[in-house]
Amino acid sequence: MRYPTLLKAQAASAASTAVDFLVTIGLVEGLHSWYLLATVLGNAAGGATNFYLGRHYVFRAPQQGVPAQGVRYFVVWLGSMLLNAAGVYLFTQLLHVNYVYSKVVVSLLVGVGFNYFLQLHFVFKKP
Repeated sequence: MRYPTLLKAQAASAASTAVDFLVTIGLVEGLHSWYLLATVLGNAAGGATNFYLGRHYVFRAPQQGVPAQGVRYFVVWLGSMLLNAAGVYLFTQLLHVNYVYSKVVVSLLVGVGFNYFLQLHFVFKKP
């Protein structure tokens, strides 16, 4: 395992998660949006942040074509968004956990168990 890359990926993930949570909580609490829509929009904002940081800081792969990387990232991001939305829904609706706590637990599980490995071996893989 590449520990320096893993640490940088976790730092980028934390920054992206901060963007995600700010958008989600801002939409729900400030604009009174439905928590699930806010989760998806927050995930999109965090995803854009994470793509930029992954490409330029974590995996240092700016020489690779943006369109090809973008398509691969979108596939992984879409899976991540669906896992996050489904997880938040299940924790919030079925287990009656506050949506913020649901989002924290689900984000950690999806981030470490799904996103990191697919970004390393699929999205930003070295040729």
